Amino acid sequence: MIRARQTCVTAVAVLAALAGSPGPAQAEQPPESRLLSTTDDNPLPPGWRIDGEDGTTQLVWRAPKAVPMGDARVEFRTGDRLLGAPKPARDGRTFRLALGETRPERLTDLQVTAAGRRLDAAADDTHRSGSRVARMPARAPANGVDPGRPGSYRTVTGKYDLDPVRLPGFATPVEMTAEVVAPKGATGSRPLALFLHGRHNTCYKPGSEDEVTGDWPCADGYKPIPSHLGYLRDQQLLASQGYVTVSISANGINAQDWEAEDAGAQARSSLVRQHLARWADWTAHRSSAPAVVREAAKADLSHVLLVGHSRGGEGVNRASMDSLYPPPAAEDGYRGPVRWKVRGTVLIGPTIFGQNPVADVPSVTLLPGCDGDVSDLQGEDFVDGTRGISRGTALHSAVYIVGANHNYFNSEWTPGEAVAPARDDFGTDPEEEPDPVCTPGAATRLTAAQQHKAGSTYIAAAARLFLAGDERVRPLLDGSGKRAPSADPARVLTHAVGGRRSGGFLPDGGAKVTGARLCSAIDPDPAVACLDPESLGSSPHFASWETEKETGRSAVDLKWSAPGTAARITPAKPLSLRDSQKLALRVFVPPNTTGTKFDVSVTDSSNRRVTLGSVQVDGLPGSANTASYWAQELRVPLTAAARAGLDLSHVKSLGLTPRSQSGRAWLMDAWGWAPGTSAEKAAALPRVDVGRTIVKEGDSGSRTYRIPVEISGHGNGQVRVYVLDPDSGRAENRLVTVRPGSDAIDVPVEVKGDTVYGDDVQHDIAVKAVRGTVVGKHRGGLTVENDDPEPVITLSPVADRVTEAETLTWRLSVDAPTAVDIWTPVRVLPVTEGAELSTKDVDPQWLKDWSGDVPDPERPLSDANLWVWLNIPPGSTSVDFVVPTVRDQVAEPTESMRLAQTDRNAEPLPDRPVLTGTVLDKP
Repeated sequence: MIRARQTCVTAVAVLAALAGSPGPAQAEQPPESRLLSTTDDNPLPPGWRIDGEDGTTQLVWRAPKAVPMGDARVEFRTGDRLLGAPKPARDGRTFRLALGETRPERLTDLQVTAAGRRLDAAADDTHRSGSRVARMPARAPANGVDPGRPGSYRTVTGKYDLDPVRLPGFATPVEMTAEVVAPKGATGSRPLALFLHGRHNTCYKPGSEDEVTGDWPCADGYKPIPSHLGYLRDQQLLASQGYVTVSISANGINAQDWEAEDAGAQARSSLVRQHLARWADWTAHRSSAPAVVREAAKADLSHVLLVGHSRGGEGVNRASMDSLYPPPAAEDGYRGPVRWKVRGTVLIGPTIFGQNPVADVPSVTLLPGCDGDVSDLQGEDFVDGTRGISRGTALHSAVYIVGANHNYFNSEWTPGEAVAPARDDFGTDPEEEPDPVCTPGAATRLTAAQQHKAGSTYIAAAARLFLAGDERVRPLLDGSGKRAPSADPARVLTHAVGGRRSGGFLPDGGAKVTGARLCSAIDPDPAVACLDPESLGSSPHFASWETEKETGRSAVDLKWSAPGTAARITPAKPLSLRDSQKLALRVFVPPNTTGTKFDVSVTDSSNRRVTLGSVQVDGLPGSANTASYWAQELRVPLTAAARAGLDLSHVKSLGLTPRSQSGRAWLMDAWGWAPGTSAEKAAALPRVDVGRTIVKEGDSGSRTYRIPVEISGHGNGQVRVYVLDPDSGRAENRLVTVRPGSDAIDVPVEVKGDTVYGDDVQHDIAVKAVRGTVVGKHRGGLTVENDDPEPVITLSPVADRVTEAETLTWRLSVDAPTAVDIWTPVRVLPVTEGAELSTKDVDPQWLKDWSGDVPDPERPLSDANLWVWLNIPPGSTSVDFVVPTVRDQVAEPTESMRLAQTDRNAEPLPDRPVLTGTVLDKP
């Protein structure tokens, strides 16, 4: 961490561990670096530093080895606060984030995360109880219909490769390449399933074991990684059952989405709709279609299923949104008419950075229990985030697959099957303790073949329910506790919202809780947060978003040390369960626990209370590396309430009475349940998109700008707007009612002009739907660009000829004060003639503070890894670099040292002088 010094001049040293490395000239930057204050003993963690590039102050982290290109977004955090998403360098190890208004002294508890997983530290498994052994969930009874069995249709396979398309914000055109697998000889039009892969490396060098890149197009000697071919088995199963399938390539987006503020969600939507538009053309004019499309059964564009893996999941979610609620034209890469109807989506280990699911389009989300990429299982928000938003009739299902990782749903991301280098994303470090749940070979871990088979089965289940309307497969998806034998031996659990559920005991919206604690999903205060930071693993229900604290994401936390005390949830007004057969609760308990039991009761408005029955739940297999705090669906019949004459039209409270001796549980919600699904009809809703405006600060005066927000669509609804402070990152929020064409989200920003050099500053907001709205681009704002010239930095001697025991001094200066910290590196170089100062010629504490080194064995000072970052704070014009020498009793010749300004790779700047300091022997 960095603590601010209270003097007007500070100096910070960075340790550059160059020994044993190819040297700074051969690396993106020195392999290891850390900041060290000359007055504090609180260095930045290993691998971190602050420097400047292109005139901006940047926080830099260098990983000990390359971070594989994946779907989870790499983020810098200080504790619970999100600093931002850094830009990756080509080396795959270096990540840079412009600090803007954030002062270095605020950079405490630095962390690098991706989907909640620490990249800069191993997970802490020390809190795992030795008595809690991961156990495989019991095998569920078989469903009457198994969608994993191949159908009777013969299939045809082929590709098409059209002219690439240009998408807004992407400099390089994106390919229009796809693989088609379709039934051959089928009569009539057949539903269409479109697959979109996630974010992965784009190119590989044939014959190599690990040479992959994120370039597009591929360099000479490299070939495209065919990620879109990784779903061929899924396509073949669906095609044999009568569905036309197409899997599209998105390498061009993967290579460029790091530059997109929404991580490429809108671009992926545009690409999906570009392909759907071509299929609509080919359906109308078969003669214009590629050969494989003409040979296949005719596609029915009124029945479309979109299947997306990882960032592809977020992309197809946005495509279904954009098909119902058009996005801003300037952001969209498809401008034509919508000639298709999306009946549902399948989202495989998806990202959802915006936490903006489409409430009125049914979905099935596959959550891999051993996901090592999108490891927080944030895709759960495709279920949780739809509650209360719209009609509530679309079925949204979560399918938790114990022992599945992220990559093996795609055979081109699977070692031994892929043409390019591939890996197990969960990964195992031979120097660490094996994960008890997810290490390959563990009883709970699936093989690649088992995982892919399970994935195919549940994709087919969604197709059969959403496209064919076959209610017989619904129990596989909606929490009814049935299994598909084709997915064996995988243990698969499901829960759902929507469908024919009614009522809804939701912790949010004014519910009162007694006998338990109403907790917040996202809050830095452990006393308020639902899950303690010391808990084993994490919960998909509490995946983080843009802010360190959120309003309106709650659960009920039950904790007891003796049975019998009821927890009671009372919504703001009574609910109706009149048309329901059962009460369905979504409850989770700590991983690896067993035998948690509750009695479930309801009370009507006349205070008649009836116990409906008892439920029991066991924890999922979990470790410190898994997101296993996941709610299971528990159902109790309402027959006891009906027999007792309870008024099910006016149920005012829900009670949970623990019957196990002690324990912990969390209630996400409870609903009246009836079998079947409802006819979905998308509501006419307003859509909110946050834009970005870039302005110059100017030299004088002040001007007020407003953050651009477009509200389109129909009707009115509510969103919560978070206004993010550019310095602290903390957010203020307010509930806003929005209507199309209105300026309801009005966030003014005052910009004051000056002639002082500073960093660009982002004034951002983030928006989340609350009721009756959809949100497209959820984050944006106003960027104020510095328009003042960067200061001229010079290094000059103050005392460069001294006697032993005196201090060498150089001064780093700027020609004018600035509004930001100026960080500049200097490096001690070998002398070119004469004797060089040694590690024993300088103060040993100084050497330790500035280089982390010790005097012994004695060696030239330039071998002590002295690469130092000096900081000139705002308002100051200089900082001194001092080298205190020591007197010894040895007669020595005159000695010297050389000091040079360097670039961020520790290479001396060619246009700046190398300065020499001389130390004379004391007579």
